[in-house]
Amino acid sequence: MLTLQTLYFEDLSVGMTETLSKTVDASDVVGFAAISGDRNPIHLSEHFAAKTPFGTRIAHGLYTASLISAVLGTRLPGPGAVYISQTLNFRAPVKIGDTVNVTVTVAELITEKTRARLACTCAVEDEIVLDGEAWVKVPSKQAGGRPLPRL
Repeated sequence: MLTLQTLYFEDLSVGMTETLSKTVDASDVVGFAAISGDRNPIHLSEHFAAKTPFGTRIAHGLYTASLISAVLGTRLPGPGAVYISQTLNFRAPVKIGDTVNVTVTVAELITEKTRARLACTCAVEDEIVLDGEAWVKVPSKQAGGRPLPRL
C-alpha cells in the first residue's frame, strides 16, 4: 500500500516520477469483477480462459489501469488531485500472478490552469502491457491549497 504524499502544483516539475509494483492476485480479479460487474469468464474461469489465445485467466484491463489511479491519488500528485482525462492503450494481457510495475511521470505542466499531463506506463517484467497519459488538476498553494486528509 502506498503511503500518502501530498504535492501541490508548485511542487511539481517535468520529469518527476513515482512508481508502484503490485502482484495481481486471483482475489483482486474476483473483487474487481464484483465491483465493476464485468464477469467475463476470461477473468473468472480457468476452464474458459484455457480455450482463449491467452491460455489462462487474465486481469481486467481497467483493473490494471486502476493501479495508475492509485499512484495519482496517493503519490503524484496525491490527495486532492482531480482526474480530468485518461488515455489507455492496452498492449498485452496481465495474468494472475504477474507483477505489474506502474510508472507515472510528469510530462507537462500548464501553470495558468494548474494542470499536469502525466505519462503512464504499466509493465510486466520488460514488457509494456498498458500505456497512456492522464491529465489532472492539481491544487495550488497560491490558490488556497486543499483540505488535508484525516486518516
